[in-house]
Amino acid sequence: MEEFKDLRIVDNFYQTSSFFPMPTVVIGTQCEDGSTSFGPYSLVFPYYVAGKDYYAMLLCSRNSSNTSQNLLVHPRCSLSFIPDNHKYFKECVRLGFPGDTPEEKMKSCLFTPADGLMSREHPGEVFPKVVKEAFQVFECTWMRELDHAMDDKPGQLDGYEPPYHDFNGITSKFGAHFILRVDKILMKERQYDAIINGVKPGGFPRVPVDYGFRDNMNFWLSRFRRPIAFPLPRRTLDIHAVRYAADRADDTVKFTDEACARLMKVPRIFLSTALKGCVDWAKANGVTMITEEHMQIINDKRSKEKR
Repeated sequence: MEEFKDLRIVDNFYQTSSFFPMPTVVIGTQCEDGSTSFGPYSLVFPYYVAGKDYYAMLLCSRNSSNTSQNLLVHPRCSLSFIPDNHKYFKECVRLGFPGDTPEEKMKSCLFTPADGLMSREHPGEVFPKVVKEAFQVFECTWMRELDHAMDDKPGQLDGYEPPYHDFNGITSKFGAHFILRVDKILMKERQYDAIINGVKPGGFPRVPVDYGFRDNMNFWLSRFRRPIAFPLPRRTLDIHAVRYAADRADDTVKFTDEACARLMKVPRIFLSTALKGCVDWAKANGVTMITEEHMQIINDKRSKEKR
């Protein structure tokens, strides 16, 4: 271990005591007058990704920020992912400077506010704007009932006193965490086509890697480079192993041999979950014998969009 040094862990360790790659996201929240305020963030990560009745992101934020204070009142927000562009990142650095009011930040904002899908589907309600220049946007709702965070109130800009929540809402004197349910994912056409029709290197968005604030002078990011693909290991289950598991997946829904063959490339640890998903689809669609054609529909997670 002589090649490693023991580095002291201090506040904001993800950037002051490490090199931690992060996304560049502009979060839109609703101000008191109904207008949208944009704030840049990098501590935004997937949280609930499977096995629940909704999907969610986790936002880590200073609890006195405009974003946190707005979310404590109006739980809706937009997460706009910004492409690699020098002027966009410079604008994120400007918007991220602490202490400026939403009015001061938005007065000369470079980004173009636009209506998202939620405002179009619910015309009688107010939703935060999205950034038109983004390559994708998550429209979200803060799940404030989790960890009993619904009683957290705005206004304490000098720090909150305990008690604190464990994982949602005000979690420390100066910190907050927000579990954000993903209501809509908006995608620019090029990236949408890549996901639906098969991803190739040219279909990836130009995503910058943000390394955060350093040395009391600069923010740092890494420019986008063309992605490189590495094939997955080629391993297949024996058809008899799939048949054995399929026969025991459900009492009423069964699989043909051809349908079982479509599951041979599923890693063994995920086979039970995959079979359960097939059974759930079959019961929802009145199918008792899953065929190869049914597997094609099930495997195509965006079949409705393609049709």
